[in-house]
Amino acid sequence: MDMAVLFFVLFGVLALMGVQGRVSRIDKRVARVERKVDLILDHLGLRESDPRMDEVVALLRDDKKIQAIKLYREITGVGLKEAKDAVEQMA
Repeated sequence: MDMAVLFFVLFGVLALMGVQGRVSRIDKRVARVERKVDLILDHLGLRESDPRMDEVVALLRDDKKIQAIKLYREITGVGLKEAKDAVEQMA
């Protein structure tokens, strides 16, 4: 009886690891697609304006670059480097 329980627990752990790996790969693919779509939108000039971007600009005016980068990341969901580069371009 204990072997059957151990087998099912082991099977469950292995199944969970497989699912976690797939989810990780899907997350990476979605992030790549989002970056490509963002590049296309930027190229076409079809960027959707978020009202909180005004807050980012205001933070830059007040010399609060780090808070501006944090807010930009929160709004856009980009990584630290992308946010830093974008905020520096805004300045």
